[in-house]
Amino acid sequence: MAHHASTVASYGSWISPITAADVAASGHMVEGGFFAADAVWWSEQRPTEGGRSAIRRIGPDGEPGDVLPAPWNARTRVHEYGGGAWAVTADGVLVFAEFSDQRLYRFDPSIDAAPVPITPIPPTPSADRYGDLTIVGDEVWCVRESYRDGPPKRDICAIPLDGRAEDNPATQRSIVAGSDFLAYPRLSPDGERLAWIAWKHPQMPWDGTELRVLTLASGKVDVLLGGPEESVLQPEWVDASTLNVISDRTGWWNLYRVAANGDAVEPICPIDADFGAPLWQLGARWYTVLDDGHLLTARTVGTDTLGLVVPATGALRDVELEGISSVQICDVDGRRVLLRCGGAQVAPGLRVLDLDTGALTDVRLSVDALPGTSYLPEARSLTFQGPEREVHTVVYPPHNPDYHAPDGELPPYVAFVHGGPTSHVAPALQPAYAYFTSRGIGVVDVNYGGSSGYGREYRNRLRGQWGVVDVEDTVAAVRGLADAGLADPDRLAIEGGSAGGWTVLSALTTSDVFACGVSYYGVAELVEFVKETHDFESRYVDGLIGPLPEAADLYTRRAPVNNVDGLSCPVLLLQGLSDPIVPPSQAEQFRDALVRKQIPHAYLAYAGESHGFRKAETIASAREAELSFYGQVLGFETPGVPRLELWRP
Repeated sequence: MAHHASTVASYGSWISPITAADVAASGHMVEGGFFAADAVWWSEQRPTEGGRSAIRRIGPDGEPGDVLPAPWNARTRVHEYGGGAWAVTADGVLVFAEFSDQRLYRFDPSIDAAPVPITPIPPTPSADRYGDLTIVGDEVWCVRESYRDGPPKRDICAIPLDGRAEDNPATQRSIVAGSDFLAYPRLSPDGERLAWIAWKHPQMPWDGTELRVLTLASGKVDVLLGGPEESVLQPEWVDASTLNVISDRTGWWNLYRVAANGDAVEPICPIDADFGAPLWQLGARWYTVLDDGHLLTARTVGTDTLGLVVPATGALRDVELEGISSVQICDVDGRRVLLRCGGAQVAPGLRVLDLDTGALTDVRLSVDALPGTSYLPEARSLTFQGPEREVHTVVYPPHNPDYHAPDGELPPYVAFVHGGPTSHVAPALQPAYAYFTSRGIGVVDVNYGGSSGYGREYRNRLRGQWGVVDVEDTVAAVRGLADAGLADPDRLAIEGGSAGGWTVLSALTTSDVFACGVSYYGVAELVEFVKETHDFESRYVDGLIGPLPEAADLYTRRAPVNNVDGLSCPVLLLQGLSDPIVPPSQAEQFRDALVRKQIPHAYLAYAGESHGFRKAETIASAREAELSFYGQVLGFETPGVPRLELWRP
């Protein structure tokens, strides 16, 4: 058997067929999905079209096509993270929130030349926003966010589909308000009650929410479940008097059956696993009810598992999906289920699962051109023991069939720190990781304390400890790799975005384990941040650090921008200039501190980019800058990418 000849070259300098342009252009994240009007519908991000969210469908003929013509962009800014931006009626009419003006539009692809607005023009642009859309008869019911004077107000409202509210705002009905935040409007099968989830500042939806039910005829509201220390999610009606719901009252998000009069709360399938996750985007689902009354569920302990639950007995049977480590349930049609799923060697995307045969059929993948599997890294789930506690990680060692490193050389590693900070990473096919591993740079993805997917206690480790526990756990992971002889202890880097960017800057200013770091739109200080950021997260730091004014001293002490004296290594800062969540002032303050301390760095600011880069050219530019930066600091050539100019004293 002939062996593939491979070239000896230092880690980091290997030549890879995976370019940054490939990583950017091949990715078009597939988001929600529905079965409607004999077709599968979905939304996907188009980096090559300025990051717009296109709505597409594939009918019985098997040919996918765009429903919503460019430049229409179906994306809502409710909570700034959106969710539930579109819905489809039974006869195939699309209702969606248009990103540019945040109004709702109706579009019948078989008749209309262009979408028709169904909500009024607000007094100031984008002052009214709509998310979590559900079609109820001849109305769309949704969460509405209104910016007038003072903080935004939110309610659940009903908007006529026929468009008469465009000129007559009084035809919109406000159904219920009375809390800072609302989600999951769900009308009972007899049309007499509305269930939803509510919460107030300073809670985040993973801290504490309430399940509320409104009797429409009387206006009476009952709180059935939840509180400041119990997170309730995804109510769904079983019948006119009973609901299924998710709650983490045991320390894990589990399934419960609840009587609508509040008399009984029964666990359905008690187990140490999370049938739920942090509600960053409206409309997320972790279970669906099948025609036979059984529940199809997605649960997590580290990785995701699809399972069938029999509510009467609590029996749980796993549904085997080869190579799949992440699963989200989108919709169900009889025995066909629409899933977003993927794994370490399985591209993420939208697939249809036939529950009877177990067959999984691709509808639309989130990446077009995949690098040959021989260039993909293997993913290893490793747990490292830190000084205080265990830390869960996913490790992607360097791999390229065309190269191997000189004997005795250890690879550089980049710790990827996810945002949130409540997010969760599982083994995944990430072209961005393959971009580095195929060049001889290892990647370790860290589920530091505060991450979801391991129960409430693991999530609560970050309470009051943001900038401490996340840093300690990331340091423990890379030290563990170096101690195990898998990584070069002198060539460890760290990168992260948003809350992950805060962890990057905190780690660089309070530890000496990293040779350099890259912050994508990271939080650098807190006093201005909590003043400038948007309403949904404006009290988030109360739980992560402490409430103001009591914790003002901690806000100052923890902020990386105030700890630059502890920094001695180069930093790359990447920022979108239209970011409403982490404004550019954060990166600029840190850059100014780097200049004062005379530390080599680069700051790249991208016009027209918000929180999370969406344009292909930005994504490619940022990755190439990152690679050039690592090469210059960690000491290897980076052939084929433009050299990033570093500011040097």
